[in-house]
Amino acid sequence: MKMSRRAKRMHRNHKRNANKNGLNLTALMDIFTILVFFLMVNQSEVEVQNTDSVELPVSVADSKPEEQLSVLVTKDDILVQGRPIASVVEVKASGDELIAALQKELEYHASRTLLPPELIEEGRPVTIIGDKETPYAVLKQVMTTCSKAGFNNISLAVNQKQPAGGA
Repeated sequence: MKMSRRAKRMHRNHKRNANKNGLNLTALMDIFTILVFFLMVNQSEVEVQNTDSVELPVSVADSKPEEQLSVLVTKDDILVQGRPIASVVEVKASGDELIAALQKELEYHASRTLLPPELIEEGRPVTIIGDKETPYAVLKQVMTTCSKAGFNNISLAVNQKQPAGGA
């Protein structure tokens, strides 16, 4: 049977467009790649450095910690950003108000970053992570040393306690 011109044209178009049924994944992969990089760069969750040897006290504090310099006080050592600075036993035995090695390390960190003029009165931020069994005298020496080194904005790390009756 002979086909009309319209039927021939439709047959040609159907044959030509038959192999274009596949899904083009190139654009989709580009979008997902950009999305992954965006989420990695803009990740705002701050994880407080913690070791198994430190048991944090419990508090009902609501605010999340910001990323800043951290001083870790374990049962044995005082660490700044994970680097050992002094021994707790030596600090207790010295009886000094300031911890010289800690002050030197904090001044080094302060010299590496400039403080904006509007934050000079408030001071540089520092988070002190102390074991709940750490003597108050040692924490007081650490806080005094931090404030003398220009780190006046002191935060103490704690585990968040869920309020009573909360689901």
